[in-house]
Amino acid sequence: MLKLLQSAVVPGGLRSLDVQFARFVHQTGHCQDPNLLLLAALTSFELGRGNVCLPLAAVPDLLHSLAPGLGEQLRPWFSGTPDPAAGGAVLSAGERLTPLVLELDRLYLQRYWRFECDVAGFLLQRSEPLEVDPNTLRRSLELLFGAGTAEPDWQRVAAAAAVNRRFSVISGGPGTGKTTTVIKLLALYIEQQLAVGARPRIRLAAPTGKAAARMAESISAARAGLNLADEVARLIPQDASTLHRLLGVRPGSRGFRHNTDNPLHLDLLIVDEASMVDLPMMARLLAALPDSARLILIGDRDQLASVEAGSVLGDICSWTGELRYGQAQADYLAQACRLDSAVLVAQDARPIADSLAQLRTSYRFGVNSGIGRLARAVNQGDGAQFEALWQGGFADIVWHGLDSAGYQTLIDRCVQGYRDYLQAIAARQPAAQVLAAFNRFQLLCALRNGPYGVAGLNERIEQALTAAGLIAPGASWYAGRPVIVTCNDRALDLFNGDIGITMENAEGELRVWFDQGGEVRALLPSRMPEHDTVYAMTVHKSQGSEFDQTLLLLPPEDAPVLTRELLYTGITRARKQFELYAPDYLLKRVIARRTQRASGLAGRLWG
Repeated sequence: MLKLLQSAVVPGGLRSLDVQFARFVHQTGHCQDPNLLLLAALTSFELGRGNVCLPLAAVPDLLHSLAPGLGEQLRPWFSGTPDPAAGGAVLSAGERLTPLVLELDRLYLQRYWRFECDVAGFLLQRSEPLEVDPNTLRRSLELLFGAGTAEPDWQRVAAAAAVNRRFSVISGGPGTGKTTTVIKLLALYIEQQLAVGARPRIRLAAPTGKAAARMAESISAARAGLNLADEVARLIPQDASTLHRLLGVRPGSRGFRHNTDNPLHLDLLIVDEASMVDLPMMARLLAALPDSARLILIGDRDQLASVEAGSVLGDICSWTGELRYGQAQADYLAQACRLDSAVLVAQDARPIADSLAQLRTSYRFGVNSGIGRLARAVNQGDGAQFEALWQGGFADIVWHGLDSAGYQTLIDRCVQGYRDYLQAIAARQPAAQVLAAFNRFQLLCALRNGPYGVAGLNERIEQALTAAGLIAPGASWYAGRPVIVTCNDRALDLFNGDIGITMENAEGELRVWFDQGGEVRALLPSRMPEHDTVYAMTVHKSQGSEFDQTLLLLPPEDAPVLTRELLYTGITRARKQFELYAPDYLLKRVIARRTQRASGLAGRLWG
């Protein structure tokens, strides 16, 4: 069987890692069962595709999706659901330490089954209500949010919902006021703690350096817009860290310095861009929280899921329609926010819903904004409306076809878009201004390779900028080269997703300049960790960022990676202008295709 699996390591087939795991199961568990060895390889394969587990009902379709001929070779060896009682040292239902765990019809690697169980247990445990006087809370809310209105103020509701739970989630699209809600929630929490003589320790964090910097910038700007008491303002953090930096990376180890035995020193942790957090990271983060600490996750449940396995925020926020609450929570929110509980309650609401909040009103995109309407059409799966919007006369959206003329138009637009930051370098403007100019424009792609992927487009744009006299490469490092860090380097305090610009220092020597939480620092090119040129970046890498002008390129041929969530995420990176370069036949297919990640987390929380 192992030889057959090894022969399936071809493009479009299994990975070497999947076969190595099957070999591990064979050797350590003395397993000769071809069905179990096949399922071990397929479970590992699915993990590589972002799925936490392998639903056994999906095995026939999975085999069919492999490279031509592979499914036919492997299918005869699939004999259905294995029996954990007969699994020996290889398979169990979780009561024994085995490489594989079967729960219902879901097959897991042991470690990921444990991650999922731990995350679900933590969230359910911390979803129990805290004692909060709604009348006292109402007075505080009115000082921060103003007098109540007949229509629900969802930011006010979100703040009230988060106050009476040790775990809460605030989900909302771009411009719905997540930052405004968070800063007012922080003020509310700090005032409550000061009233009982406590000085709370608060930390802000995000999955990437870029997202952390943007979070700190947004919180700082929002804090300046509120009339807060000095003591309250002082306790609101001025910076945010990456999750890796927060937990403390241990070189050469998958573990972190902070864990169950050495918890973080904090009372409240707020994590932004939570859709980017994968299952293992979420499990390790939760394990490092003190028992008394509060956790608030902020994000957009409709964005792309994490690059690695899991769709944690999506699973937590897997309600359908509009979010509603149980009777007790609805009554509490109605009293605190001066609302009719009928607009908040659902008799069949699950307990986890009481820890969640949904921001539903976009304040960024007005009625004349095509960007906001495009995002809504994509989220609703309305392909006809999506196509009609391009003809609606909206000034902030443009669609181009993808023939040879469209491709050249894209390259020309990139030369135009990147001209500003390159001219800023030529004018020897400060690095902070150059970085800000670069971040106003960005080309996003769905693919990594090929002429329509990041690699091909970076090369093509570099050639076009050279022809325009804006850069002079000559070597791998040149003034104006933008780079994105692709791996974490704790020693250098650089993390996956950090973006730097190459330019000369005062002595005329090339350095790579980074903006880290408002502080600019320079690094020798020779000291850079793994990195790529970043005239173009994947939509995944763009999460946690926003740009005044965003261009999104979809390839001419359909691919599984082209999903509704990818398109929505690309659109919502744009603040002022969005341009789509894509063949028209593809758009309805993309909007209809949802990201489906196999996991049992939603069932554990909502079942």
